[in-house]
Amino acid sequence: SELVMLLEWWSGTECTLFSDEATVNTFGKEHVIIILNHNFEIDFLCGWTMTERFGVLGSSKVLAKRELLYVPLIGWTWYFLEIVFCKRKWEEDRDTVIEGLKRLADYPEYMWFLLYCEGTRFTETKHRISMEVAESKGLPKLKYHLLPRTKGFTTAVQCLRGTVSAVYDVTLNFRGNKNPSLLGILYGKKYEADMCVRRFPLEDIPQDEKEAANWLHKLYQEKDALQEMYNQEGVFPGQQFKPPRRPWTLLNFLFWATVLLSPLFTFGFGVFASGSPLLILAFLGLVGAASFGVRRLIGVTEIEKGSSYGNQEFKKKE
Repeated sequence: SELVMLLEWWSGTECTLFSDEATVNTFGKEHVIIILNHNFEIDFLCGWTMTERFGVLGSSKVLAKRELLYVPLIGWTWYFLEIVFCKRKWEEDRDTVIEGLKRLADYPEYMWFLLYCEGTRFTETKHRISMEVAESKGLPKLKYHLLPRTKGFTTAVQCLRGTVSAVYDVTLNFRGNKNPSLLGILYGKKYEADMCVRRFPLEDIPQDEKEAANWLHKLYQEKDALQEMYNQEGVFPGQQFKPPRRPWTLLNFLFWATVLLSPLFTFGFGVFASGSPLLILAFLGLVGAASFGVRRLIGVTEIEKGSSYGNQEFKKKE
């Protein structure tokens, strides 16, 4: 909620949906699996702002890399929110992922479950290696995406069939060829995000694992074509929708700022007024630790500091 407030209210970033009215009318009214391309540092944040605008931010879930579990505050909170963590080694993850997904099968509120099927953020190095794997497997090459990893998707579909009604395919891009960052959001930079959303009823996805994997590969070929269209024409196909901002993230921020920051500033003033070197150093150490935690969170989102996952893993058999 705090991060969504930064995107919506602090930086004023605009998010436009390209879809059809029937699809938009289902938002927030059914359990779904979300497939989102992983090309930008704040793609997750654009996803969160959409879940907030349709009232499902509190019940949104994600299949996340285990490293995020150790990010101060965010990772620890996710643990208690039933986020499914994985090491991205299927032999070790299989039982953990299945157990986590089964816990979500009877989730009492409408839930959006996010999957980054590419497994890691797009870089030129990872893309080159990924396309070498595609060529070796006889799969069509992709220009704007990495080869999707099918195990997480097919397992999620199998475990959540009967709970989930549909898969939403989301293709995200930013106007003006911008490459936004979380630091840019913190500095108040405004971006314009365009999100093409397509709805696929779950019954249209094959139950057979191999056929479901082929369906996912075909989906990514379509996503690649959508990106090509956007690069050429500057828009995605479909009607444009701009869901209005809701005040809850701003009110949440103001509440916690009042509760936490006011006493903190009062305490800090008292520390410096005391003139005690020990107290001042301890207080500065606390502020430094908090700053480190925030920087650690930002570092997780930076593409150039992303994991090397994919550079070699794409060469291994799925």
